[in-house]
Amino acid sequence: MGPVGAAPTRGQVARLILELGPSTAATLGGRLGLTPAAIRRHLDNLLAEGLIETKTARTYGNRRRGRPAKVFVITDAGRSAFEHAYDDLATSALRFLADRAGPEAIAEFARTQIADLERRYAPVVGTGVQGELATRVQALAEALSADGYAASAGPAPAIGGMAGEQLCQHHCPVAHVAAEFPQLCEAETEAFGRLLGTPVQRLATIAHGDGICTTHVTDLGKAGLPGAVVPRVVTDHTTESGGLLT
Repeated sequence: MGPVGAAPTRGQVARLILELGPSTAATLGGRLGLTPAAIRRHLDNLLAEGLIETKTARTYGNRRRGRPAKVFVITDAGRSAFEHAYDDLATSALRFLADRAGPEAIAEFARTQIADLERRYAPVVGTGVQGELATRVQALAEALSADGYAASAGPAPAIGGMAGEQLCQHHCPVAHVAAEFPQLCEAETEAFGRLLGTPVQRLATIAHGDGICTTHVTDLGKAGLPGAVVPRVVTDHTTESGGLLT
């Protein structure tokens, strides 16, 4: 059983390791007010379940004599247990909202949530000029990475004859929720377009099983290419004509 559904104190231990990062038994016991024997019992249980693991603490400068300190870190399984529990709660809440208020309420909720992200990112991304698009996309990628999206940016293949940049998000904290409620992805894509001041096109999403969220960012400063068409914002893996994007 994951840490969220485990005994309350054991769940607190796992959550604290998740929040603090690599931690010693003494640190964990002190923060939770547990005796050495009690914290050891909970740590042993979490180790047995594969929710945490031990590592040797890094040492800097002159190495002290004696046995190296052992720290406890959360495993991917432990982190997933927390994430899935929160995802289930969020999905249930959005289903309730959709049943009571309809799909437009979900879209409004998504836009409200993304508005906070947009306000925080605006000073970082800036408005810039057309020639600075690559710099602004990189700034957006760095801001997203700081929020856990593991984003990267670089030149993109032309879409419909339109050159630009490509923004990739290698992790999505709300992927399981967005799989059922694509309004979250749509609101995010719209925000990217406003932040960058140029049309953007969502090509792939983790929520749809693509592995990476990929967004094409049009460079309007290179709009002179023959046959260029400025793409509209899309979020459903289709081109303007309805064809599947590959």
